[in-house]
Amino acid sequence: QVQLVESGGGLVQAGGSLRLSCAASGRTGSTSRMGWFRQAPGKERELVATILWTYGNTGYADSVKGRFTISRDKAKNTVYLQMNNLKPEDTAVYLCKMSALGYDYWGQGTQVTVSS
Repeated sequence: QVQLVESGGGLVQAGGSLRLSCAASGRTGSTSRMGWFRQAPGKERELVATILWTYGNTGYADSVKGRFTISRDKAKNTVYLQMNNLKPEDTAVYLCKMSALGYDYWGQGTQVTVSS
């Protein structure tokens, strides 16, 4: 099994920064991709950023390009999301997802609230 634990969320003013972490444990040896998603109240879950585990290729939603950076530490089985210049519309629960051998695993999420 795989366990994902997110941390780093909180309350920040617009223009501020936060760094989210997602630590994976368990059967992580076949990880192919990790990513961050977010879900705001009354809205569908949306992709924020992804990273290929082996090569580090990244992808971003248009709404966060230039402000957010995804990275990973393979030795720690951890993926990060550096969020800069946060906006009120970034307020959501941020969830980590790991893909491995055709399966997807999700963390429980961490709340990010951006005040105006």
